[in-house]
Amino acid sequence: MIFPNKSCSYCSSTNTVKRGLRYNKQEQVQLYLCRSCLKTFTPRIIKGRQYSAEAIIAGMNYYNLGFSLDKSCRIVKEKLGFEIQPSSLANWVEEYKDLCRYHRYRPYAVKMFSPLDTVVTATLAHRQLYRFRFHRAKANLIVREDIKHARFGPLVEYLSLVPSECPHQLFQDGLRASEAPLKFNKEGMIVRSKTNYANRLTAFVLQAVKKNKDRHNVLQNFMLANDTVTVAAEVPIYIKREDLAHMQTQLGFEVYKKLRGNVMEKMEEKDLPSLITGHIDLLQIRNGQIHILDYKPNAAKEKPIEQLTLYAMALSRLTGLRMYEFKCAWFDEKNYFEFFPLHAVYKKKSRRKNIRTKEGTYRINETRYRVDSIRPNKPSNYVF
Repeated sequence: MIFPNKSCSYCSSTNTVKRGLRYNKQEQVQLYLCRSCLKTFTPRIIKGRQYSAEAIIAGMNYYNLGFSLDKSCRIVKEKLGFEIQPSSLANWVEEYKDLCRYHRYRPYAVKMFSPLDTVVTATLAHRQLYRFRFHRAKANLIVREDIKHARFGPLVEYLSLVPSECPHQLFQDGLRASEAPLKFNKEGMIVRSKTNYANRLTAFVLQAVKKNKDRHNVLQNFMLANDTVTVAAEVPIYIKREDLAHMQTQLGFEVYKKLRGNVMEKMEEKDLPSLITGHIDLLQIRNGQIHILDYKPNAAKEKPIEQLTLYAMALSRLTGLRMYEFKCAWFDEKNYFEFFPLHAVYKKKSRRKNIRTKEGTYRINETRYRVDSIRPNKPSNYVF
């Protein structure tokens, strides 16, 4: 099992060591000993259950996709081999409804689509296999029923066409966004660190993950099925040289290349990559904006600003939505960092004007609302 937090449950000390295993009916649980308070603990959130965290999470996933309690239990038994009772699943849904808030949408979603049609999936062979998922019911409820999100119709249309019209050949040769040589001017950018709902979901889900390579897939499935804002996972995007050139010349976006050290210079059109591709981990619609999320283990040590900004630029060109509609973030179970990608590519030109007063001439920066310089008046014989 992968446990996101190995600090002591009693005194929060990080001076802990492994102390054997506890065997339950369906799984084994790693125990830890705190050397500070000498107490034994397990860092799991789900405790005292005869069922494994994997079975609990899988059961809630299938139920919130629209299956009945009985059908969800049968599917869990077929796929995982865990036999659970419908009454137990009903209790879990009630217990964790504060975390899995999709229960508010479920009565409406089941009337729109059958459980098998709620999520559209496609396997994309793009140098490696990606599992694209699009929650149709959630997208319809968010975009078509909420007036502040109505303008995001082009995004829903793009996501619905991915399985049938994705240009797979482009993803065989293009540069990955994480490897692209493009740089952006981060002066004036604000990267905000905060605790987000995604942190709680991640900490909860990682209890059911046995291998590191499965973290992304399990987290994506859980958020897609159980929260109210995640509409898609592993979304393929691409941006061509002509798109980048248009953004440079027509929109005033600034794209740089790195020379040496911290020295950068603006990239000319001939130096732009011919094609950049990528896959967005999670796509959310909330608070009047489109949120591009990337799960990064040890997020505090990562700074994928260029990668996420390229995702926003590509999705902007593919959907026709403006860059100020997007917000980017990377996160793990402890940290959440977000920023506006528009601030990375577009720097508002400062405007200055002179204001003459009795004391002198003030040069005002209208963009930053500050006084840049003061030029006193020459002494005169007049007395005020």
